[in-house]
Amino acid sequence: MPQSQIQDQIAEIISRSLGEPVTITGMKPIGGGCINDAQQVETDKGRFFMKYNSASHYPGMFEAEARGLQLLEDAGCLKVPAVIGHGETNNQSILVLEYIAPAAQKSGFWQEFGEGLARMHQQQPDDGRFGLDHDNYIGSLPQGNRTHDDWISFFISERLEAQLKLARDNGRAGKELSTLFEKFYRYVTDFFPEEPPALLHGDLWGGNYMTGEEGEPVIIDPAVYYGHRYMDLGMSKLFGGFSAAFYDAYNEHYPLDKGWQEGTEIANLYPLMVHVNLFGGGYPGQVKNILRRFA
Repeated sequence: MPQSQIQDQIAEIISRSLGEPVTITGMKPIGGGCINDAQQVETDKGRFFMKYNSASHYPGMFEAEARGLQLLEDAGCLKVPAVIGHGETNNQSILVLEYIAPAAQKSGFWQEFGEGLARMHQQQPDDGRFGLDHDNYIGSLPQGNRTHDDWISFFISERLEAQLKLARDNGRAGKELSTLFEKFYRYVTDFFPEEPPALLHGDLWGGNYMTGEEGEPVIIDPAVYYGHRYMDLGMSKLFGGFSAAFYDAYNEHYPLDKGWQEGTEIANLYPLMVHVNLFGGGYPGQVKNILRRFA
């Protein structure tokens, strides 16, 4: 799409948010990952962050992300980029956010991060149910959030079975994997202590936090829903990058069950199945190893 059309749409989004005309004075590409293109936008009213992708490939992605960011911002536990607005033009979806210039981590960064996440996980939905009132995405895959009264039925139906079906349909899961999951479902209740639904980031790996302008933790690119808090903690451990001080501070402010380490491994069956569907490779083997170990 011509750059001028993108700029016109961005200017309209920002102007609508600020309630006054905005002129774009420059745009500079920055890292946007494998789904989105991203730009740093300079205007006569300040700097903004913008990302865009195909509206037909990822319908509703940025609207859902904006709603998730707003939920996290309303909770007031950890900083997120403020949503400026979103729009669509010529089959391109656009999301404009507050620009946050990265800085060095301040002293106590990980303690603040752990405490903030613990407080966020104590935020509960009004209806007391697991899920969310709208669907969204995890990475480039649709994420269904149909609500359930209990965590186990939500985890099996909306998370594991949804990904397993997709893997079967795409030829990435055979009979062995399906059989292992069926056997495992008999034991899954052993790994999750009964707790109320927690407000989750939903995709909390090392690439989805940054350091803000004052050295504070900032969480980005969420896949928000209300679920078991082991989901966020599991994701944080899946690829590493989180300090021991993070977990110590979390445990101090929202104590964890003694079996939480095993529980987070079970929770990671979901992101691992997402990776099976996105990348294949060795991820099916990782899933099978967990299922064999715990079933």
